[in-house]
Amino acid sequence: MDPTPNTRPQERSLGELFGDLTRDMSMLIRQETQLATTEMTQKAARAGKSASVLLGGALVAYAGFFALLGAIVYGLVTLFQLPIWASFLIVGVVAFAIGAFMAWRGYNTLKKTDFVPRQTVETIKEGAQWAKEQTA
Repeated sequence: MDPTPNTRPQERSLGELFGDLTRDMSMLIRQETQLATTEMTQKAARAGKSASVLLGGALVAYAGFFALLGAIVYGLVTLFQLPIWASFLIVGVVAFAIGAFMAWRGYNTLKKTDFVPRQTVETIKEGAQWAKEQTA
């Protein structure tokens, strides 16, 4: 009869347990790094889209300024007999206002982009809590 029937036949040594913990922590760190990279890539793609909207808005406003300038100035001079300088001033202010609005909208969208990898931070906190529980 076995003198210690309640013990498991193969108990792992402290060194083996520590080695497993070290390997698990290494794997966790690699996975967290990969998650952070993926998350930052996604955020950078969103920021790129917002930046392209900002640039597109600025280019449209710039092109719109020149396209509308000739047509509207001519219309104001012809229809209302305004002086040419007044017609250019009116058209310039309106075109600038439209362009400023578009640029402002793109800027606000870009400003709201969160570059912090929140999911990764959360899982790192969970991993740290798990490690504390394992060593306790």
